[in-house]
Amino acid sequence: MGELLDPFVSNILLLDDEGKRVAVKYYSDYWPNNAAKLAFEKSVFTKTQRMNARQEAEIGLYEGHVVVFKFVADLYFYVTGREDENELILATVLQAFFDAVSILLRGNVDKKTVLENLDLILLCLDEIVDGGTVLETDANSIASKVAMRGAESDVPFSEQTFSQALATAKEHLTRSLLK
Repeated sequence: MGELLDPFVSNILLLDDEGKRVAVKYYSDYWPNNAAKLAFEKSVFTKTQRMNARQEAEIGLYEGHVVVFKFVADLYFYVTGREDENELILATVLQAFFDAVSILLRGNVDKKTVLENLDLILLCLDEIVDGGTVLETDANSIASKVAMRGAESDVPFSEQTFSQALATAKEHLTRSLLK
């Protein structure tokens, strides 16, 4: 019974201005497969794309889910929850995600910059929500944790993912240029 009272995020979506995925995380098994997830994303994008959610977040109810969304440049930020979920909590998660991304990208929140820093965006999602449970909503705290995790380069170069290797290479290049 207590589980139903806990805040729960069903998913966080970051779509481009054509409704295509940039970064998404699903925390609910309401969507059983990738096709269902893509259909939901398309549906939500289609229903919200003409709205003016550029200054303040907007709230809607789509397919039995509360959807809180905000548009910035060529990106569409969405946070969804069950239809009985508290909209204010979802709006707080959305704002934390947007603000943390903005801090990490130094205000350059657009598709190109997000794609170049996708590893930071995904780490950001992991710091905000875990398994649907809201962990953190302070954007400065989220950004600093992500920056620390992103800077961890004690993994041997041969065992790093491509994005980790790229980040390590950027860091080494920056250090050599600053000497």
